[in-house]
Amino acid sequence: MTLTLKELAERIGAELVGDPAITVDSVSSIQEGRPSQVAFLSNPRYGKHLETTQAAAVIVKPQVTSNGKAALLRMNEPYYGYALAATILHGFRRHPHAGIHPQAFVDPTATIGEGAILYAGVYVGPRAKVGRGSVLHPNVVVYDDCILGDRVIVHANTTIGADGFGFATYKGEHHKIPQVGNVVIGDDVEIGANCAIDRAAMGSTVVGNGSKLDKLVAIGHGAKIGAYSLLVAQTGIAGSATIGHHATIAGQAGVGGHLEIGDNVTVAARSMVINDVPDQTAVMGVPALPIAQARRVYVVWQNLPELLDRVRHLEQHLNELGSTSKEEE
Repeated sequence: MTLTLKELAERIGAELVGDPAITVDSVSSIQEGRPSQVAFLSNPRYGKHLETTQAAAVIVKPQVTSNGKAALLRMNEPYYGYALAATILHGFRRHPHAGIHPQAFVDPTATIGEGAILYAGVYVGPRAKVGRGSVLHPNVVVYDDCILGDRVIVHANTTIGADGFGFATYKGEHHKIPQVGNVVIGDDVEIGANCAIDRAAMGSTVVGNGSKLDKLVAIGHGAKIGAYSLLVAQTGIAGSATIGHHATIAGQAGVGGHLEIGDNVTVAARSMVINDVPDQTAVMGVPALPIAQARRVYVVWQNLPELLDRVRHLEQHLNELGSTSKEEE
C-alpha cells in the first residue's frame, strides 16, 4: 500500500511536520531507510541517525526536532506508531490456505473453531479445543484435552500439553507420576517457535489472555502466567509458579517452582528468581534482587580484587602493629 504522509499521520494519530504530499510504501530502520519508506526513533541511542537517514519520514516523540531531510511524525509512543504503520503498509502474513491442511491431523473428538488455520504437520489430540481464528504453524502439537482460546498464534514446532516433569523418587528410583491435568491458553496469545508448555499434574497450566511468549520458552506443569505478560526467549518458568498480569520476564531468566511473582513485575535478562516478588517490582541478578540493591551488589562485585588487596594490606598492617606491641612489652 502507498499512502501520503498526511494520510499516514491521520491513520496512526501523529502530528506531521513536513510535506504532506510525500508518499511512502513501506517501513524500515532509521539507519537503512530509503526515500519511499517511513522509519521510527524510540531508543535515544539511535538518535544520531535522525540527521542522516534517507527515509522519507521518521516517527518520533513530540519533543524531537531535526535538521535532516526527513519529515517527522510526532506521537507519544513512536514504537506503537511504527507497529500501526507496519500493519497499514505491509499487513500480516498471508496464509497459503484456509482451514485445515490435508497433512494436519485432528482427532475426531477435537474441536476446531471457525476461521482457524492449521498448517501441515500439525497434530491436535483427543478432546482438545482450538479457538476461532487461531493459527497453528507447521508441526505444532496440541496434546489431548488442552484448550486454546480465540485468535491464538502458535509458531512452528511448539508443543502444548506434554507431560510435566513429575517423578517420585523411592529407593533411588524415579517413578513417573501421571500428569492428569491440561493446558489452557487464553485469547489473543502468541507463542513462539520451539516452546514447550507442560500439562499440569492436576488442574491446569494457564497462559492468560494477551500474553506473548518468545521462542524457546519453557513453562512447567501447573504454572500460571497472568494476562498480557511478556516472556522473552529462553525463559524458563518452573512448575506451580504463578506470574501476575503484565509481567515482563527477559531473555534467559528463570523462575523457581511454587513462587508468587506479582503484577507488573520486571525480571531482567539472565536473572534467577528464587523468592517471591511483590507487585510493581523490578529485579535482576543471580539470585534476583530488587534492581537498586542488585546494582550496589554488582558494583562491589566488580571491585572484589581491589577490595581483597585492601583487606590483605590491612591484615598485614595489623599483624605488624601486633608484633611491634609485643616487642615493646
